[in-house]
Amino acid sequence: MEKMNRAMEKMKILVGMEEEVIEEESSFAFMDELNQNCTLSYQQRLYGFAVCLVSGVACTLLSMLVFFNPIKFGITFSFGNLLAIGSTAFLIGPKRQVTMMLDPVRIYATAIYLASIIMSLFCALYVHNKLLTLLAILLEFSALVWYSLSYIPFARSMVSKVMVACFDTEF
Repeated sequence: MEKMNRAMEKMKILVGMEEEVIEEESSFAFMDELNQNCTLSYQQRLYGFAVCLVSGVACTLLSMLVFFNPIKFGITFSFGNLLAIGSTAFLIGPKRQVTMMLDPVRIYATAIYLASIIMSLFCALYVHNKLLTLLAILLEFSALVWYSLSYIPFARSMVSKVMVACFDTEF
């Protein structure tokens, strides 16, 4: 029974229902304050996650309707991705979300993904070049896949090995 209670406590910490007690002082003073002000019940967290994720997926899917207008496509696709990424902050909390995104394992994937979102929005809103917007969206989608793979153990190394095997020209 004690193992079950410890497992439940770890699960609550993992989904952000309880804060893990850390002795060292954190440099995320703003994020600590934000986490303390964002106290939601478990049910509210699930509702927020579901609404944000469904909205993000809906925006991403609706962007396919305006695929031949890359400017509108870029805006709705990027907004859908931002909503989908933000949905996990409801489950694990904004501080843990940022901490996980800045983890050394995925810091480069996060930086490339966020930069590609900014670049696609810049191309769509300011440059108004359809070809550049389409290329930025392709880069954003590739970065999204690579970022998502960073949460699956050994997935990026497996995909890298498969890609090298597929495109290896030596026999």
